[in-house]
Amino acid sequence: MDGRTVDPAGALALPPEPWPAPIRSTGHQALPHRAGNFFHLHLVSDATGETLLTVARAAAAQYASVTPVEHIHPLIRTRRQLDRVFDEIEETPGIVLYTLLDRELSGPLEEKCRTLGLPFLSILDPVLQLFHSYLGGETKPRIGAQHLLNAEYFKRIDALNYTMLHDDGQHTDDLEQADVVLVGVSRTSKTPTSIYLANRGIKTANVPLVPNVPLPQNLEGLAQPLVVGLIASPERIVQIRQNRLLGLRAEHDADQYVDRQAVAEEVAFSRKLCGRHNWPVIDVTRRSIEETAAAIVALLTERRRQAAV
Repeated sequence: MDGRTVDPAGALALPPEPWPAPIRSTGHQALPHRAGNFFHLHLVSDATGETLLTVARAAAAQYASVTPVEHIHPLIRTRRQLDRVFDEIEETPGIVLYTLLDRELSGPLEEKCRTLGLPFLSILDPVLQLFHSYLGGETKPRIGAQHLLNAEYFKRIDALNYTMLHDDGQHTDDLEQADVVLVGVSRTSKTPTSIYLANRGIKTANVPLVPNVPLPQNLEGLAQPLVVGLIASPERIVQIRQNRLLGLRAEHDADQYVDRQAVAEEVAFSRKLCGRHNWPVIDVTRRSIEETAAAIVALLTERRRQAAV
């Protein structure tokens, strides 16, 4: 492949010299910097690095046979901090992705990567170029602008406070103030899903469905919140419960907690309860927290759209 340099739009830069002949490793082409099924991935940001991490993991997930060793370098805002990043890149060379708005930092980083013969890419530059081509005008670099202490930020904090206070069936007297109420049997990811949604600014309460324990009196009459049932296969729930008990080194009071038939009855009750009230149900057996939350957000968006019509 011919050597190239970085263009202003942040195109992927390759070293000035052609790559060496690829090395075979478990059937995949590998650069000399890669050992076996691992490669080093440096994420350099002048803010928290969340944008980089999300993009990098989405790309790395497409390569099932190799695993990135992540080196996260957040809040890089001075040349002294950047020099420390250089040291680590030299020790563990690999792919370099960055979001540095200051050219006095991004320029030296690009030059360092060229010198070391490493591929690098500015994640934001292509997007900013696209915005510029459509919107025109000049941009004013604002480091960490997405994390301003604005109304949206305080909305998320308020949602987090509400969600933590209403976790696992606590303080059910004011469930009507929630945006979303999650119901489900034990070990259906209600709490982590609630926290994830809260971080999106969605007030979320969760109510466990426990055998022989009455439901909150106001749960079945809620009008404002979107109530969503979370279920999973009995086999998956039993597996998680058993692992949890082992981790806690504790024995549950009743064998029913990890009995497959008893758990199946819990799930069946959950389904019937949701069906009786026309609450949407999401099977989380093979879903990540993020996927479950995305499905709930879609349901909430559609509900609000219909209410606005």
